[in-house]
Amino acid sequence: MKMLQAGNYSLVLLIQMTLLTYDLFVNSFSELLRGAPVIQLVLFILQDIAILFNVIIILLMMFNTYVFQVGLVSLLLERFRALLIISAVYLTLSICFHCWVLNLRWLESNRFVWTDGLQALFVFHRTGAVIYYYLYKRTAEYMGDPRLYEDSLWLREAFAQGRQ
Repeated sequence: MKMLQAGNYSLVLLIQMTLLTYDLFVNSFSELLRGAPVIQLVLFILQDIAILFNVIIILLMMFNTYVFQVGLVSLLLERFRALLIISAVYLTLSICFHCWVLNLRWLESNRFVWTDGLQALFVFHRTGAVIYYYLYKRTAEYMGDPRLYEDSLWLREAFAQGRQ
């Protein structure tokens, strides 16, 4: 089975960081485009797709590890549970926020509309974004650890512990 090599990891990491940067860009500047709801809609759809792609990439990287291939899925899930949960929550918050914003502003895009609920969702979405960025970046860098892609003593100990 082909493992993730340094050159491939660099390319994958570049793709991941590009998608995260796009997400940060949309979160930072989408309000400036409230006068053009169609452009905002396209940016929001691409943002949600980018979040989904990032989750898929991390899952594929996990499936590519030696840890996964020897059957220690629980070890990977234990280590990356926080990222997987926050990714699902952040994607859900993003979709809800995008739908709500576009629903309120589609016909009257020049009016400044912020309901109390939308403002609360905005705060939760942006807070979730910061946590998502931190956990995702940390996990993406950790996935470059060569110990995940080869047999080692700590892996044998974890496997022996899992069998008991």
